[in-house]
Parts: sequence; structure tokens; C-alpha cells
Amino acid sequence: MELLLPNPANSTPLTTLGFLDRAATAYGDSPSIVYNNVSYTWLQTHCRCLQMASSLTSLGIQRGQVVSVVAPNVPSMYELQFAVLMSGAVLNNINTRLDAHTLSILLQHSESKLVFVDHHSSSLVLEAISLFPRNTKHPQLILIDDEMVSSGSKSTSSTSHFLDYYEGILEDGDPKFKWVRPKSEWDPMVLNYTSGTTSCPKGVSLSHRAIFIKTMDALVDWSVPNQPVYLWTLPIFHANGWSFPWGMAAVGGTNICLRKVDPSQIYRLIKQHKVTHMCGAPV
Repeated sequence: MELLLPNPANSTPLTTLGFLDRAATAYGDSPSIVYNNVSYTWLQTHCRCLQMASSLTSLGIQRGQVVSVVAPNVPSMYELQFAVLMSGAVLNNINTRLDAHTLSILLQHSESKLVFVDHHSSSLVLEAISLFPRNTKHPQLILIDDEMVSSGSKSTSSTSHFLDYYEGILEDGDPKFKWVRPKSEWDPMVLNYTSGTTSCPKGVSLSHRAIFIKTMDALVDWSVPNQPVYLWTLPIFHANGWSFPWGMAAVGGTNICLRKVDPSQIYRLIKQHKVTHMCGAPV
């Protein structure tokens, strides 16, 4: 038998982003995200991620540039695990527990072009930006106002340093945007950093191929069934939530978002939503 060579029909680059396309088709009317009084279906999540990816492109974000996120496990954090990547950018989830000095070093080293900032972390990020050397270009900032999504009221955080609110940026996007696919499965997908416990944070970049394999491995190893209910007790910034943001799209799961680890709330959500899976970072 002759050697089989790669061609466009048999060698599409491996990427977990295609899981969201499939989820919108296979699980379109099923719940994707639940958070307080906010809920979305997989079709809605797909559209919202495309809108944000479109807006990022309109803001000048280019393939291979770094976009950072400083946020807890709220719906926007989940959406950005797809939207940033669908714009062609590299995703950099940042530990919300870092101090301003460490965060400043990380943002400078990564050459982040844009940072999504949860309103509870706005002061921290602004302090980190203030520590940049003079004449160093700062990343653009977008404010995630969690309360605005759930109650319709904007936070009282100062917004003068921010380009816009998350929802405002998203609404300007095109839900029919043709997302930017990786040219190669070896293209960088995410950029993660250590917490800088012993020295400056150390960064590691993972490819689309690596994340795809890790995601599938996690699903198979845990025998995750179709349409589980996953409670986000594990920070998504912790090793990309062990790849379960993409894994839940692959199996059409329901993501129960959780702003902070609170035992009473965890028990309530487990009972209310009949949670089947959850993870916890070792301490």
C-alpha cells in the first residue's frame, strides 16, 4: 500500500474550538451556562462567542497576539475560553490572587494587547498597569461587570481607564463571524504562568494539538457521559480548568458558574441543578 500523505481532507488541524460549532448544532437548545438568574443555551453561547471574536478582530487583535483575562468563574470567563481563540489570539488566563507587582511583570512579559478585567479585580489591574516602565505601551482594558449581566445595573467601579464593558463590546460583534482557524495544530493556543512563588512567574505555551489531546484524555479518563452538569469549583485560570471548558462543549454539558468557593452555595447548587461533576484544585 502506498504511503498516505496529508491533504486538506484528512489533515485538518486538531483544535477544541470545533467542539463549540458542534455543540450549537447537536445541543443547540440545551443549557450551556447557568449563573444566578442568567442562563444560555449552546446556540446562544456559540453566537455570543462569535460576536466577541468578531469584536476583538475589529479592535485590531491579530493572529498570535496575547489576550489576557483576570476573572473568576463567571459566564464571561467561560465564553472567553472560546471567543479569544476564535479571533486567532492566544489566551492568557491570569490568577486573580496575584499581587500587583507580579501581575505587572506577567503582563509585560506576555506582551498582552488586551485584558478583560472582572470588576472585583479592577483596582489590582490598574495598579499593575501603573507599575509599567515609562513609555511602555499598556494593553487595552475591558471591564467585566458581572452584576450588570444578572441585575441590569452597572457597577460603581471607575471606568475611565477601560475601553468599554464586556457586554458593550460583545453586542457590537457579528454573530455570523467566520472564526479564525489555526493554520497548524502546533500553533500556540494558550499561555499560562506559574504564581511566582519562588521567583518571577514562568510561562508555558500549549498548542491546539496539546489542548485537544488533554481535553479528550480528561473526558475519557473520567468516563464523562453525554450532557453532564458541571459545577465550576475549580478556577478556570488554574491550568485552563483542566481543559473542561472545552470538554463540556464536546459533550454538551451544562456549566454551573460559581464566582467564589462557598460551601453553603456549593451544596445548594448541587441540589438545585443535580450536579454530576465538579473538580477541586489541591491546596
